[in-house]
Amino acid sequence: MSKIDTKNRILDAAEVLFAERGFADTSLRLITGEADVNLASVNYHFGSKKELIQAVLDRYLSLFMPELDAKLVSLMEQDELTLLQVFESFVGPLMKLVAVRHNGPAIFMQLLGRGYIDSQGHLRRFITGHYGAVLQRITLAISKANPELTPADLFWRLHFTLGTVVFTMASADALRDIAQADFGQRLDVEALVRNVIPYLAAGVGAPVESTRLSLAV
Repeated sequence: MSKIDTKNRILDAAEVLFAERGFADTSLRLITGEADVNLASVNYHFGSKKELIQAVLDRYLSLFMPELDAKLVSLMEQDELTLLQVFESFVGPLMKLVAVRHNGPAIFMQLLGRGYIDSQGHLRRFITGHYGAVLQRITLAISKANPELTPADLFWRLHFTLGTVVFTMASADALRDIAQADFGQRLDVEALVRNVIPYLAAGVGAPVESTRLSLAV
């Protein structure tokens, strides 16, 4: 078995286990057992569990982020921008993650969600360190589309947005089955994502005054 094959087997096993169980509850021994490799192979290719976690995410981020950035750069050249346009720019890059794995979009969002749930501070530092410019462009695009949002507003609304998307993608199969059984809708993953975008745009674009008043009470 080549070194590349071994490395990919570790990544393939780790990403599924991380998505299903979380980072904290997935041991290296569990990963090596699933990948059928020894612990020395993980240490050789990645050095530590933290670095393995980062490598798992970066298989998706290295494809997703440049694609998204190109779309955001194009959007920012417009005189006016809507939140719907901003969120729609995520769809194409997200769907291209099937190149990593057939259910790559869902796994990617689950992994991002796990990063928040498991409080993986090193993962946030890794993402901001490698893709900080793209994250900044996301913030600028949303702020241009809704200038009333303060940094605090933006933090909360993007947090709620991520939670909504992670739940939707993690429940994709069940939601599609329900939609077909109850409403006769046959949705692929892209159609499911496009269904949630107007909801996200409306939430991030909701009037902020009532929220600030309630926080002040």
